[in-house]
Amino acid sequence: MHACSLLRRRLPPSSANSIKFASGRLLHSGPAQIFPPRCSNQSLLIWSRSFRRPFSTSPLSQPYKPREAASFWSVTFTLLLIGAGAWLQDKYRKSGGDIPTISDSLEPLQESQVPFLGVIETLKTMPMDLPPGTVGNLTPEQEAKLQELWILLLKVCGVNLDAIEQIPQQNGDSAAASQPQDKKKQPKRSRFGLFGRSNTDEEEDSASDKGTNGIASSLASISIADGDDKYGQSKEFQQALVDMKPEEIRVTLWNMVKHDNPDSLLLRFLRARKWDVKKALVMLISTLRWRLLDVKLDEDIMQNGEQSALKKSQSSDPAEKKAGEDFLLQMRMGKSFLHGVDKLGRPICVVRVRLHKAADQETEALDRFTVYTIETARMMLAPPVETACVVFDMTDFSLANMDYHPVKYMIKCFEANYPECLGVVLIHKAPWIFSGIWNIIKGWLDPVVASKIQFTKNVQDLEKFIPKDRIMKELEGDENWAYKYVEPQPDENKLQEDTTKRDEMVAERQQLAQELQGATIEWISSTMKKDESAVKAAVDKRKDLIERLRVQYWQLDPYVRATSLYDRLDVIQGEGKIEFYPTKSKVEGNALNDEKAE
Repeated sequence: MHACSLLRRRLPPSSANSIKFASGRLLHSGPAQIFPPRCSNQSLLIWSRSFRRPFSTSPLSQPYKPREAASFWSVTFTLLLIGAGAWLQDKYRKSGGDIPTISDSLEPLQESQVPFLGVIETLKTMPMDLPPGTVGNLTPEQEAKLQELWILLLKVCGVNLDAIEQIPQQNGDSAAASQPQDKKKQPKRSRFGLFGRSNTDEEEDSASDKGTNGIASSLASISIADGDDKYGQSKEFQQALVDMKPEEIRVTLWNMVKHDNPDSLLLRFLRARKWDVKKALVMLISTLRWRLLDVKLDEDIMQNGEQSALKKSQSSDPAEKKAGEDFLLQMRMGKSFLHGVDKLGRPICVVRVRLHKAADQETEALDRFTVYTIETARMMLAPPVETACVVFDMTDFSLANMDYHPVKYMIKCFEANYPECLGVVLIHKAPWIFSGIWNIIKGWLDPVVASKIQFTKNVQDLEKFIPKDRIMKELEGDENWAYKYVEPQPDENKLQEDTTKRDEMVAERQQLAQELQGATIEWISSTMKKDESAVKAAVDKRKDLIERLRVQYWQLDPYVRATSLYDRLDVIQGEGKIEFYPTKSKVEGNALNDEKAE
């Protein structure tokens, strides 16, 4: 029953005098029952906050004046608000959702927007709104920033940009011709001028003479203020220009793209740096250097994977044996694993903190496992989902489990090398002894990352983010699933031995990347010329090439990436298909649930 109907029954005509407004708040001073008995605390909260108006001109913020008209309209306005609140309450109850409050950090999807849980093919958009600042939802200003970043990135990669650079020169020449001849020649300016400043002809000639060294020298002039350079990425950026050749940077870039839309990749760095193109470039190039030279992510960690760790664990070399055993220890105990999706279709990573003890493994093996897990989670992202849900299960946590190194390393990975990949972080069942530790960790976090962290105490709190039937029984949910590690199989990486086929496919991928680079230059140059038909043709061409690049990656994948646990569990199925809730694994006889797999 609606609240307004209850009020008609319970509120006598004389009750208007029992309602007073003071300092913008509603006061009840009589026997009339203003609040319906079935209104929840959340409804009352929404109802009461509606009276707190920020505008001084609102009649609700004026002192109460005992005039009949004022009382009449006040009561009428009150009834309308209560009725609206009751209507919203009924609406949410009928749809099976909770009444939203200001404290809710997650906007529940409507029933038609719940992501499907079956096979997800990359780039098949689910029926949900695209987040701002992502592909398909860019403002003109954001698209211009994306194009600027592409130009600087292609410069770093040594790509010829004459088609773009000649456009401002032509405009500059025509402008110069219209000026009196006795005036000094003005510097030519471009919307996409390097680092936002113009170059004189002498500077351009000098850079041309120096070739790559000239470009590297001008790029190295970019720097970030110390306050904005938490991880010293300015130094890493400049070092990358010294340590890596332009072609090496270019190849590393397209290796990093994998099945992603390259625009989406660049936009992650732009959003992370609040659309500052210079800072985004520094961050991206630093990440490329980190992937290639520091952790050797694609050439070692992902290419060798778990089977390599198994072979190392059987080595006669004590150091190699220890490294393999330490890595496999993390996998076998399930210290951290990927399973399922939350309400917004984000892959879930569960970290069981109670299983960690610093002395059980070397930090190098733990760092390798951390990067391996994050990069594997990337393989499960399907647009428009671009982020993950991380659950830190603090059940039975004690000080013996506390280790600051992996916490710091994980924070750095997400903030410096995997920007905009965290959707929400749930710290579940944290004991009171964690409060002091949290005060330390909180100081290390970027404010944007810190805002994504939520504390959950019980399964009801988890249900705000993950449906109960997708919360495993270990976390007091209804899902009949438990982690079980499936050992690497002898011939699962057989295709990696076919180096001839691998090299052919790598060359094909680089050719597609070259074509996409050319189409990107066409897109930017036609935008600068304001040629709408050419822009449309370039955009369509880029979409086709990006899709071809995505499809081609999954053909190349088994030749360059070792089979993971999630391939054996049939979660990653190849061809860009992801099944978050498979009923059986690819390994014969291995059931994923308590029930025997068919």
